[in-house]
Amino acid sequence: MRSELTSLSSARTLARTLKDLVLERSDRLTVLMEFGLDACCGGDRTLEAACAEARIEPATVLDALRRAENASPTPTSFDAASAGTEELLTHILDRHHVYLRRELPRLDVLARKVAAAHGPRHPETIELAATFSAFAAELELHMQKEEIVLFPTITALARGQAPVHHCGVDAPVAAMRMEHERAGDAIHTFRRLTHAYTAPSDACATWRALVDGMKALEADLLEHMHEENNVLFPRACALAERVG
Repeated sequence: MRSELTSLSSARTLARTLKDLVLERSDRLTVLMEFGLDACCGGDRTLEAACAEARIEPATVLDALRRAENASPTPTSFDAASAGTEELLTHILDRHHVYLRRELPRLDVLARKVAAAHGPRHPETIELAATFSAFAAELELHMQKEEIVLFPTITALARGQAPVHHCGVDAPVAAMRMEHERAGDAIHTFRRLTHAYTAPSDACATWRALVDGMKALEADLLEHMHEENNVLFPRACALAERVG
């Protein structure tokens, strides 16, 4: 069956939300990300509205989505929408949380080294190091809250059991969404301070390793937040309502 991008009109595709496009094919997230289109925290916007806000020609985005889809007719990334709730939780923990706990300290060290070495000539590296350090600390606390409170509650609901924590899911989910928005703001700051993850001509090997690592971190984090904001959290709220 041909996908919507090739079988339906461009107008109809542009009228769909970023969230729905990514839920249909998770590999579209990478393409949208390349244009700076946020399908995680800003996923309720239509593709047309997101392009207008970013001042991007919609046809350019549609062409990129079509090219990516033709190159890989079958998505190769994890399909969060089709995964079971516990399978999705395991994926988030084993892939994203493990990745963040490995990369955040490593990149924090690199950012501090770059700021110390290049700060006098490139003051943006000093701001980058400070912003990244605060970002890393908040993400670590964010993951702890998910692992200690929210994820065990969702697991219990998925099994039809009474949660150990009696806070429900609405308040924790709202808090996690807000923290995702702050992480998204930090990503925009990183892009600005690194000139879209491009090292200057006088950058040392450490600086180049930093921007490469931050670009990879952004890709993983956007996928992570998409899986939670657009799949896990709505599912958790629906489970809580069903269980009562």
